[in-house]
Amino acid sequence: MSGGDMAKPLLGHQSMEGDPSITPAAGRTIGVLGSGDFARSLAIRLVCSGFKVVVGSRNPKRKAGLFPSAAEVTFQAEAVKKTDVIFVAVFREHYSTLCDLADVLAGKILVDVSNNTEINHHKESNAEYLASLFPACTVVKGFNVVSAWTLQSGARDGNKQVLICSNNQEAKRTVAEIAQVMGFTPVDMGCMSSACEIENIPLRLLPAWKIPIFLALGLFLCFFTYNLVRQVIHPYIREQKNKFYKIPVEVVNTTLPCVAYVMLSLVYLPGVLAACSQLYYGTKYRRFPDWLDQWLQHRKQIGLLSFFCAALHAVYSLCLPMRRSHRYQLIETAVKQAVEKKMNIWVEEEVWRMEIYISVGIIALGLLSLLAITSLPSIANSLNWREFSFIQSTLGFIALVISTLHTLTYGWSRAFDENQYKFYLPPTYTLTLLVPCTVILAKVVFSLPCIQQRLLRIRRGWEKGRYVKFVLPSATGEYSSGETSSNV
Repeated sequence: MSGGDMAKPLLGHQSMEGDPSITPAAGRTIGVLGSGDFARSLAIRLVCSGFKVVVGSRNPKRKAGLFPSAAEVTFQAEAVKKTDVIFVAVFREHYSTLCDLADVLAGKILVDVSNNTEINHHKESNAEYLASLFPACTVVKGFNVVSAWTLQSGARDGNKQVLICSNNQEAKRTVAEIAQVMGFTPVDMGCMSSACEIENIPLRLLPAWKIPIFLALGLFLCFFTYNLVRQVIHPYIREQKNKFYKIPVEVVNTTLPCVAYVMLSLVYLPGVLAACSQLYYGTKYRRFPDWLDQWLQHRKQIGLLSFFCAALHAVYSLCLPMRRSHRYQLIETAVKQAVEKKMNIWVEEEVWRMEIYISVGIIALGLLSLLAITSLPSIANSLNWREFSFIQSTLGFIALVISTLHTLTYGWSRAFDENQYKFYLPPTYTLTLLVPCTVILAKVVFSLPCIQQRLLRIRRGWEKGRYVKFVLPSATGEYSSGETSSNV
């Protein structure tokens, strides 16, 4: 499961952390226009970072008690006059109320921290709109991806990145300097045209998780419906037995491992498809189809959802004996045994099956836990590439194999029992084996020396049908050049 590292700068943009041109700024005076939650949190963080803070408010007497005593709360015009860097912590619709301050704001650096309520709600970004209202000012977009809670609790409890953009390089450096002193990592996102992208970031709800979540929900609904038909509908129709009480726990618990098992196999299936593509075309430089490329990029999320379903399955399984229906069934079994005068109902095969089934399941869950933990950026950063690859690739494949053994032990010989085919539908676990067994079989084939060596050569740059130049001595002793195919 490959994963991104949000502790690192965003791809394609430059981190300004450690830039020698950024000098300490503690002690300078910073202005804040606004008295809302974000403005108060910002003022608290600035004061704790050693800045002098002047807050501009339309009602300074009423708002003064909300801010730290070290911050000066005064009228907006007075606050603007005392500093050259001003955080505009007001909503877009209230920008026009600052137009009366246009003269005193001239030449100042305005830091726009606002966000919209919807993605691309306006044609232009809030920062660009603010710049159009105050052309004599330098506008910098920043701090909008940082929450008020993060400002109060410190950068250690949230994402340390502060995305900054502006058309003025010096203004960006000034704001980056302030962010760095506050304990954040400034990231240069370029010119003001990037402001719209920055403002959309806080509004996106788990953008990298949508496809994996829908995939997990789709698998859950399919397996849940299948199990519902087999475990509840079939006995109700054929035997007139009411077993709808199984839906909240037992049917769900039968569905969760199916989803977890198939999702785990889907983590490694795209790698198999990618290898097949490279072997077929004989090159690593041919682009994968978009669907496969997207699939490869979502393997981390798919793997974490697999672990989530497996963990829920473990919790549900532990709770099975706590159900009242289970107690009734135990009492009923004991009464039947007493009536039939059976002194021993021990079945050696079933005992061994359950012991192996539970043991292998615990091992599989432990390996999945290890995979999930190493997907965290803080853990992944402490591993070198070989360690990370060994855990995610080798141990991940071992987890898939052990999960397969767990599933096979659960099924045992029931796949050959005709009573298990209710409505002529095979047991659920037999369906879940299709994709994982395909992946395992493909991995075994790829491990054969002849195929493994060819795949390794391709991934090192070898291409089928590529012509390379060579030099041969002629009969006169001179050297002549020629061409030949690299796959000869």
